[in-house]
Amino acid sequence: MRNLLLLAVVSLYSSGVLAGPECTTTDSATWLDKAKFQEDLKAQGYEIKVFKVTDGNCYEIYGWNKDKKKVEIYFDPVSGKPVKEEVKE
Repeated sequence: MRNLLLLAVVSLYSSGVLAGPECTTTDSATWLDKAKFQEDLKAQGYEIKVFKVTDGNCYEIYGWNKDKKKVEIYFDPVSGKPVKEEVKE
């Protein structure tokens, strides 16, 4: 039973189901500055708990929006525009 569960998890992971979006293929030298980008988001009312760069070359945040709703957002690091957003009610 344990092997079957492990096989299911590995299958999901390898198929990309758990993967986030692909944001850009441009060189990271062209990306927005991480610290400045986070400061700009905070100025817009976001509270950032976690900020990271994903395997899909996105800036990803976990935190809260200006309405104090929990969010997970992927941003294009070149344009700064949201690519995917989940808001928890």
